[in-house]
Amino acid sequence: MVWTPRVTVAAVIERDGKFLVIEEDTDDGVRLNQPAGHLEAGESLECAVRRETLEETAHPFVPSGWLGTYLWRPEAADAPTFLRFAFVGEAGQPIPGRALDEGIRRAFWISADELRARQAEHRSPLVMRCVDDYLRARASGRPWLALDALYTHTAIVDTHHGKQ
Repeated sequence: MVWTPRVTVAAVIERDGKFLVIEEDTDDGVRLNQPAGHLEAGESLECAVRRETLEETAHPFVPSGWLGTYLWRPEAADAPTFLRFAFVGEAGQPIPGRALDEGIRRAFWISADELRARQAEHRSPLVMRCVDDYLRARASGRPWLALDALYTHTAIVDTHHGKQ
């Protein structure tokens, strides 16, 4: 058997002391998460996080840095392993009338303390870990990793996803 982690992207977006999160329906009930989703064939990680954020929140997202990479597997014996690339950046205003992805109930802003108080509702432990890493990096003045630290070869880009 070939082991292949599921590659995901997530956007950690802070504005005025609050973070943009989504409330979504999952097999485990309603859960909170960053705007996040799976990397699709033919797209760069940066393109994937822009797309997923727009699809799940209706907010255009402009990544400005790479926060980190996270490896996690749920406790269930047959659960897949997830490899998450988290980005920081700015969200534009929501696009009026834009529908959210199926299963996404809403996107909203929440403080880190409020999010921490609702950990039982998190989609995974990566939700709070990413926020905590963001807050530690911001407090220490440590810059984010530059987006060009993530290289995408031109052979990856397809015409469906356009110029990366």
